[in-house]
Amino acid sequence: MVLTSCGGDEYTTPPIILTLLHINDHHSRLDEEPITLQMSNAAGAAKFVALPIGGFARVAAAISEEAAKSTNVIKLHAGDALTGDLYFTQSEGEADAAVMNTVCFDAMTLGNHEFDSGDAGLSKFMGFLNKDPSKCKTPLLSSNVSTSSTSPIAGKFLPYTTVTRGGQKIGVVGVTISNKTKNASRPDETTLFADEVKSTQNAIDELTLQGINKIIVMSHVGYEFDITKLAPKLRGVDVVVGGDSHSLLGPDSLKPFGLTPEGTYPTKLTDLDGRPVCVVQAWQYSHVVGKLTVDFDNRGHVSACNGAPMVLVGDTFKDGNTSTTATATPSAADAAAYKKALNDSGIFRITTPLAETVTALKPFSDAKVALGSVKVGESSQNLCLRRVPGVGPKSDTTRSLLGNVCNQNADVIARGGDIQQLVAQAYLAQGQTFGGADIALQNGGGVRVDIAAGDITVGRVYTLLPFKNVLVRINMTGQQVKDTVEDGIDSMLGNNGGTGSGAYPYTAGLRFDVDITKAKGSRATNLEVQSNGQWVSFDTSKTYKVITNDFTAGGGDNYLTLKGIDKNLKENTFLDYADSFLQFVKKNTPLSKPTTFSTKSYKEQ
Repeated sequence: MVLTSCGGDEYTTPPIILTLLHINDHHSRLDEEPITLQMSNAAGAAKFVALPIGGFARVAAAISEEAAKSTNVIKLHAGDALTGDLYFTQSEGEADAAVMNTVCFDAMTLGNHEFDSGDAGLSKFMGFLNKDPSKCKTPLLSSNVSTSSTSPIAGKFLPYTTVTRGGQKIGVVGVTISNKTKNASRPDETTLFADEVKSTQNAIDELTLQGINKIIVMSHVGYEFDITKLAPKLRGVDVVVGGDSHSLLGPDSLKPFGLTPEGTYPTKLTDLDGRPVCVVQAWQYSHVVGKLTVDFDNRGHVSACNGAPMVLVGDTFKDGNTSTTATATPSAADAAAYKKALNDSGIFRITTPLAETVTALKPFSDAKVALGSVKVGESSQNLCLRRVPGVGPKSDTTRSLLGNVCNQNADVIARGGDIQQLVAQAYLAQGQTFGGADIALQNGGGVRVDIAAGDITVGRVYTLLPFKNVLVRINMTGQQVKDTVEDGIDSMLGNNGGTGSGAYPYTAGLRFDVDITKAKGSRATNLEVQSNGQWVSFDTSKTYKVITNDFTAGGGDNYLTLKGIDKNLKENTFLDYADSFLQFVKKNTPLSKPTTFSTKSYKEQ
C-alpha cells in the first residue's frame, strides 16, 4: 500500500473497516461459572435465574464465529491472563496458554498479574504461549516495561507490533499499569516500569514515523485511567482496548438483569488534538468478548465506532424467587421466555463451547477436578467479597459474582467483605498455632472470590487465594501497626503511588474506625486490640506479633511501613497462606458471616 502525504505528518490511505474482538483479565478462570440474573418468566413474574456464564471454550467459540462473519478482524488480549484459579496454581500458565492458542490472539499486553511469579514465571508462560510459532505466535507487548539483559524475559516482548489488514498496516501498542505492578506484583527488582502516558506516546510517535496512521493502544491501566489520563492526553491514538479494572461497559439495558455497567461501550472521547478515540473493555473471567467495529477515513481518523460486549452464557436454567433459591427447573415455557430475553437483549450471547478448546483444556481440567473437587468443609451463608466498605467508587462491587445479594447487603456496605475478614481470622488462628500472633493483616484485593453457601472444596480455596504466598510473622511496635493500617487506607485511595481498592486493610485481633476524609495519619482511629477475648485500648508503645502474607510483608500494595521493618524482625513461617485458610475451614465448618469486623465504621464523605 502506497501512503500519500497530505501535509504535516498525516498520510492518506483508502478508508477501511476493522473489527476488534477482545478480552481482558481472564485470570486463569477457564471453566464456566454460575451467575444469577433477574428476568421475567412466561407469566411475567419476576424471577432470579441461575445459568452458566463464560468459560474459555465459549470465548474461543464466540471469537471464531464472529470472526467468520466480520471484516478485517484483529484479536486482542489486554492482559492479566494469569492468577486466579487452581489452573494457574497447578500449571503455572500452561493451561491458559493452551486455550489461548486455540484463539491465536494477534497481540497481548502484559498485565500486572503476569508478574506475580517474577520474571522467571512470566518467561515460563511466554514459552508455553509461543512454544510452536509455526501454528500460533502471539506477540507480547508493553511500551513502558524495561528489563536488565539478564532477566528471563529480556527480548521476549515488544513495545508495539503491527498487523496488516486490507493491505494496510495497523499499529498495536501495549502499556502496563506501573505503580500497581511494582507494588502489587512481583517483578524482578531490575525490571522497571516507566510513565504510562509518555511511553505510549513514544511508541505511537515511532509508528507514525513509519507512516502508520491507524493505532490501537492495548492498555492494562484501568478504565478510569483510560478515559481521564490516557486517551485524552495522547496524540495519534484511535482506539484504546483496556483491562485491569474488570470494567463491564454497555447499555443501561443491562441493569434490569442485575448488572450495572461502568460506562458505555464504546466510550467515545477525543485525543489531545481533538480526534475521535474509542475506548472499550470486556469485563472479566472469560465472561465477555468485546466486539468493536471501527471505520477509518482516508486520513486514518476514526469516522465511526460501534459495538457491544457479548456476555457469553449457556441456556440451561434454574429459577426461584430469590437469588439463593434459584434451584428449580423451569417449565419449558419459562425457559423459552428466559432464552428470548437473553437473545433480545443484544448483549447476552448464548454460545456453545468450542470443541477444540475443550479438548485442549481436558488434561488440565482432569487434574484440577481430581484435586479441586475434594470437599474440606461448607458454609451456612453466602460469604461476600467486597474490597472496601461504603458505596463510593473504591468499594469495587463489580467483582462479586453473588451480585446484589452482596452489593446491597447493609453489613457489607458498612464494614466490608465477609470473606476478607475470615481470611484475616484464618491467618491469626494459624499464626497462634505456630509460634504465636496477636494481629493478622490481609490486603482486600488478595482475596479473589465470594464463597457461596454450600460445600467448600480445595479448588474453591485455591481460587479464593490463588497466589503463591506464605505467612510471615513480624515483630512490630504499636505505632508501626497503626502506620501500616494508615498505609493500606492511603494506598486504597491511590495516593503516593498507591495501588487502589485492593490495598484496603482487613485485620483480625485489631479493629478501628475509618474516616477517609481525614489526612493520612488520622484516618484510622479508636484502635482496639483483642486480649484474652476482650477488646481493649490499643497501645502504640507495645510490641505485637503480626502475621501477614509475604507479599504485604515485603511492601506490596504500598505497605511501606512493613517494607521498612528490619528483616531480622521478620520470620518466614513457610506456611502456605491458602492452606492456612483451608485448615481454618476444616476446623470451623460450617463457616458463617463474621460477627466482628476490623472496620468498625467507615466514613467516606
